Amino acid sequence: MRIGIVTDTYTPQVNGVTTVVRRIAEALDAQGHEFALAAPRYPESAPAAGNELRVASVPFPPYPAIRLSWPRPGQVARFFDAFQPDLMHVHTEGPLGLAGRRYAVERGLPLLSSFHTNFPQYAAQYRAGALAPLVWRWLAWFHRPSSAVLTPGEAIRADLERHGIGRARVWGRGVDTRHFRPDRRDGRWRADLAGFPHRPVVLHVGRLAPEKNLDILIASWRDARERVGDRATFVVAGEGPLRERIAAELPFVRWLGFLSREELARLYASADLCVLPSHTETCGLVALEAMASGIPVIAADAGGLRESVHHGVTGLLVPPSDARGFAEAIESLVNDPSRRAAFGAAARTAALERDSAQEDMELLTHYAALIGQRTQRMAACAA
Repeated sequence: MRIGIVTDTYTPQVNGVTTVVRRIAEALDAQGHEFALAAPRYPESAPAAGNELRVASVPFPPYPAIRLSWPRPGQVARFFDAFQPDLMHVHTEGPLGLAGRRYAVERGLPLLSSFHTNFPQYAAQYRAGALAPLVWRWLAWFHRPSSAVLTPGEAIRADLERHGIGRARVWGRGVDTRHFRPDRRDGRWRADLAGFPHRPVVLHVGRLAPEKNLDILIASWRDARERVGDRATFVVAGEGPLRERIAAELPFVRWLGFLSREELARLYASADLCVLPSHTETCGLVALEAMASGIPVIAADAGGLRESVHHGVTGLLVPPSDARGFAEAIESLVNDPSRRAAFGAAARTAALERDSAQEDMELLTHYAALIGQRTQRMAACAA
């Protein structure tokens, strides 16, 4: 198979979309298939590989870490014409995604699209909730030509269908359990991070932006700190527009900033629990990575996190607006190492059931079926 892939975010950025796209590329390569990928070029990008088109990008003003690419007319088409894909998979609804969608429609190729990011919910977080109906209309138009719209959660799949986006199916909620695993725990590094070898590390990983419900993180961690004092170390890994505010309001936090995938694997395994208050997650890949690493998750009882964390078994679910509830959950696990250990072991077992390898093969099978259907139609027309 020859698969065209288009995304408005890719390496070296680290986020859920990038993780899934890279995973698909690796699965195609491992099975002997070919792919060509169009993505933004970043200031820190390595030179583009032979099968990549890297399009110049500019910072997105509200959030400069996110960059937008505006391909020149015909740029994406010429790139994929030279590759001759059998199918196009478009992962984002931005300018590059739009160019990939147009290419598939104009060339009569099978089109698969993905819904990774809940932009209508994000609109409310950025004080533009009135625009949500317009966003839904745009999304319905964008995904209309797709043979299927892949999204990682049952709740968001149902939401898509309610808003007129048909053919939605759940895919993309697997986790790489060979990369994220408990034996990456680094005792010496962890002791330096925590301050003492056996002091629990309370972790938050993610983009530090309004849509991540960070007002609740700030309030709950301040409360939890008053409850547990120096008996726990609070650690944040990530960057974003709210970093300075969080640092000012939570001066006791240890900051790790942006981490590579290798560093993240060590961090998860070396922590003791992960706190995720976001209520806009379509999947909550961070939760699955933490669980695969053998630590419990305290998460918002909403969206994709509700589908990943089993309350009272692999972690604790808390109403998204309940800062006190998050603080109490943190206190309870900080004070109960045996419960943390039981949750962590169950979390690892649950993550193994969501291993990405089986999902990867399902996707490749779906690609082959769509390509086969097109081949049959072309043969019938030629007869």
